[in-house]
Amino acid sequence: MNDAQPLDRPTADTYAAWFKALADGTRVQIVSLLARAGKPMTVREIVAVVPVGQSTVSEHLRQLAAVRFVLAEDRGTSRLYRINDACVTCFPTAADLVMGKPSPVLPGG
Repeated sequence: MNDAQPLDRPTADTYAAWFKALADGTRVQIVSLLARAGKPMTVREIVAVVPVGQSTVSEHLRQLAAVRFVLAEDRGTSRLYRINDACVTCFPTAADLVMGKPSPVLPGG
């Protein structure tokens, strides 16, 4: 008899939110840019690299921040965005875990 169990619901919901947030090519580009930049960036800096308008980038950042893939901080009159390193560290293992591979990293861990 197979005693395999699904992920617990809170973990599954966290991963589903991440996958949903990344279900858009522009959001994947923004996450990739922020992860590779190694420094916080303004919307203006992101728009200079990602070929979409400022309001579109702002909306994508809002969605990414809602699942904490991206963190925002106000600095003076600017808002800076940076990648949440905890998500980047955990995300590849999230995919492995969903597919049944053991993972040493869990959300919040």
